[in-house]
Amino acid sequence: MQGIVATDDLPPRIASYVAASAAATGDWREAEALLWRAQAVDPDCLHVYYILYKFYFRHHRLGDADRTALLALDAAARQANIAADWRLLTPDSCDWQQIDSPQHFYLFSLKALAFIRLRQQNMDDATQMLAKLREIDPHDLVGASVIEAYADGATV
Repeated sequence: MQGIVATDDLPPRIASYVAASAAATGDWREAEALLWRAQAVDPDCLHVYYILYKFYFRHHRLGDADRTALLALDAAARQANIAADWRLLTPDSCDWQQIDSPQHFYLFSLKALAFIRLRQQNMDDATQMLAKLREIDPHDLVGASVIEAYADGATV
């Protein structure tokens, strides 16, 4: 986990769990438990969800990464006051161009979920999510076009 964890902007208690998780390099179960403790302390801390789904993805636990990305979408949607179900979102659901916002995190997590679904061989879901991202993020602020290009290459 070293290298992907920035704790500067996190509340101290959350930062300590995240740092301890990163230090538990030889024990993924301990690292995982520490991350879930951080999430339990502050379920609204979106960065913890990011670290969790990246953790699961790196450990090839795609089902867990998928479930955690869905939790991230729920948490971000609550904070952004938008529907949690990405299928219901439109360009007018909120200000999608506001970078430092829960809706930006939502876009980023939807992109991550599309990539996870792609890796799970669920091309239909991945393609639909990427199409939704193209619709609500037409300026490609979160870089979904990279995943879309990867998906296009995977289907050839």
